[in-house]
Amino acid sequence: MPRRQSAGPASARAMMLTLLGECVLPAGGTAWTSAVVAAFERLGVAEKAARQALMRTANAGWLEPVKEGRRTRWELTADARRMLGDGAERIYSFGPADGWDGRWVLVAARIADGDRAARHRVRTRLAWAGFGSLGSGLWISPHAEREAEAVRVLREARVADGAHVFTARRSDVGDVRAMVGQAWDLEAIGAAYSEFNAEFRAAVPRDVLARQLELVHAWRRFPAIDPALPRELLPAAWNGARAAELFADRHSRWAPDARREWRRLNDPA
Repeated sequence: MPRRQSAGPASARAMMLTLLGECVLPAGGTAWTSAVVAAFERLGVAEKAARQALMRTANAGWLEPVKEGRRTRWELTADARRMLGDGAERIYSFGPADGWDGRWVLVAARIADGDRAARHRVRTRLAWAGFGSLGSGLWISPHAEREAEAVRVLREARVADGAHVFTARRSDVGDVRAMVGQAWDLEAIGAAYSEFNAEFRAAVPRDVLARQLELVHAWRRFPAIDPALPRELLPAAWNGARAAELFADRHSRWAPDARREWRRLNDPA
């Protein structure tokens, strides 16, 4: 979400998840409607959109309303706490991989042309796990520890019987960087990192709560688009490493004041 940009229902719902993970979960898992509306107002999100995002998030099973007089307090569900905790671990620790042992995971999956649901599920879930496609149902990842995740995706899509998963080392035949370039659009990912670095270059925000939410919201996209390749497979001037350092610095620097401001907004008094 660009800075101070009006948000429609979809982007307001996405920012809601950022707020829940960054502020609500660490502060005990509850939020008053008034606090959410006030925080969203700082982000340029209208009150109506903020309230709609709350309702949609509750309908999705992430929040439970608790009435106290004319006011509503929202509590994170157990599933929401677990998912937000898992997401936070991935988001806050995300960056280029170190200590690669040279092994690859290969997934070969033949899916019937008419089974679009299974094809979509496998494609999106493997991409989220950092796998890149070489076409013709062949997916690769330099993260050997994700073999089990690939098998789980295939089984949940009910295509495991016609698939094969290998963990192996690559021979010297062909250019490994050409293969990487075919599997992942590193140029586009690098451009996204350049935008992130430019956006959050300034170290002193005028509104620390809003800026912290914008920072985390912007960073959330990278685990979904960047496979976190080992440094040996990345371009020499890869700016993703700089972006990871920038995120860690800004997040740790702004977090105390941002969370203090959220607690002030969320004070029921």
